[in-house]
Amino acid sequence: MKAYRIRAGAGIDSLTLADEAAAPLRAGQVRLRVRAVSLNFRDLMIADGSYLAGGERPVIPGSDAVAEVIELGPEATAWKLGDRVATSFFPHWHGGAATPHNTRAPFGADADGVLAQQIVVDQDSVFALPAHLDDAQAATLTCAGVTAWNALFVEGRLRPGQSVLLLGTGGVSIWGLQLAKAAGLRAIVTSSSDEKLERARALGADATINYRTHPEWQDEVLRLTGGAGVDAVLEVGGSGTLARSVRAAAMNGTVAIIGGVSGFGGELDAIALIMGAKRLAGIFVGSRAMGEELSRFVEVNKIVPVVDRTFGFEQAREAYRYLESGSHFGKVTIRVAE
Repeated sequence: MKAYRIRAGAGIDSLTLADEAAAPLRAGQVRLRVRAVSLNFRDLMIADGSYLAGGERPVIPGSDAVAEVIELGPEATAWKLGDRVATSFFPHWHGGAATPHNTRAPFGADADGVLAQQIVVDQDSVFALPAHLDDAQAATLTCAGVTAWNALFVEGRLRPGQSVLLLGTGGVSIWGLQLAKAAGLRAIVTSSSDEKLERARALGADATINYRTHPEWQDEVLRLTGGAGVDAVLEVGGSGTLARSVRAAAMNGTVAIIGGVSGFGGELDAIALIMGAKRLAGIFVGSRAMGEELSRFVEVNKIVPVVDRTFGFEQAREAYRYLESGSHFGKVTIRVAE
């Protein structure tokens, strides 16, 4: 079978496709035929060496796959041949709180990932998918979907009628918008593109802010909320946006820190946090149980994730570079098998 490998820090050009021997099945494992893979900003970070994982050995990248069960190992009874499943970002985090032990060896970083024609995984490291989604759409649940679910409803603890601010129109933010509207939340979306903001409104955004025309966008959030601020912010920007996100949050609100597109660090306004009784919550994707909850919610509400563009298996480098360009709206995926 064919698989891609990449050396952490060696750049996108180090992504190489080669023939590999199929791994043997141990007790409780299943062999999967990968049908589609979804890329994340984390995959770019591994390529440029800014992600805190990876060693000298080139790794099979990617964490998000939709696949078909094609072989069962000894004592593997959770699935049957032909089942369609999604990988869980952390193969050992099945439920409960995150620990150093259950978040070890995530797919595509310290351990081999999913950008391959076949993978072997533990039967407990995958979950079932909504039947109405095609493979590319379903591949977006693993990281972006679960991250948004965790930020909104687990750490964010949001309830119908509350409000959320979504920064940008990448995968997590658009997933957050779709989940928010299905759950009866008020959603505000930021972007530098009026065209992308128009698409966000078509998906149900209650208000939008162009942060180029409103560089102090936290003030616009306060204006739109009558001075109260939002109940949660999905913070993906990092050092360039964190202080503004804290200002935009309501009293007792949550700033869910998901990523650092502009880098990590920056000044933290402790007074705004203390005086507003606000909470910072680090979001480290989520457990398989969260993936199962998300899948059921998507099934019931017939949510269709936004896939910006799907590339062929031989076009993996092009997919990486398209994601790197930042021109996408929603998710970038790779079709591995028909």
